Amino acid sequence: MRFRVVTLNLEQDHKRWDARCPLVVEGMKTLDPDIIALNEVSIARQTARELQKNIRSERGIDYNLVQQTRVNGLASVEGEALLTRFAVVETGNLDFRTRDMVAQVTRILVGGKPSDVYVTHLYMSRGDDSLRLFQVQQLLAWIDKRNDVSDSIVCGDFNATLDMPSAALMASRFHPSQTPPTAFTPLARLDGAISHPYWPRMDRCIDYI
Repeated sequence: MRFRVVTLNLEQDHKRWDARCPLVVEGMKTLDPDIIALNEVSIARQTARELQKNIRSERGIDYNLVQQTRVNGLASVEGEALLTRFAVVETGNLDFRTRDMVAQVTRILVGGKPSDVYVTHLYMSRGDDSLRLFQVQQLLAWIDKRNDVSDSIVCGDFNATLDMPSAALMASRFHPSQTPPTAFTPLARLDGAISHPYWPRMDRCIDYI
């Protein structure tokens, strides 16, 4: 059975969220995904629930929502989330115990067959990759313990290109769905301040399915 998966970092409710939200909903109407993996959902604004509600209103399609907040001081700030058309039979989470970051897993039924979908967001650093590598090692060990399904999908912002040890380790076990660079329009605030000014264009892929 074929189905469509997308992944998106919402950057919480920052950078003109009220203007961006309708654009995200419109994009999901065009892509028509069965599974939507989300990073940096805003817990305060409940942006994942807002998307769930707005997509239902615009498209008449119900998505099941699973969320996992980050831990400690960030638990009330942001988290990871999954929207899926498929039935949810189990959820779980992993605390990386580094930088208050987490991973979540959702077991879904696709054509009556169980599959695991993981959503994670790894440490952001333009230099040292060692902390991300440690997080990937933990993630893979967790996946190995959940070995009673034949199919697993891992989604999210890995903050690393495939030539870096952390992403290379993931790619040794999972096939990345996208590797070419992707041009993009940088997010900007109303005052014109650009998000990620050190990347004039997206000349790398760091988010994967």
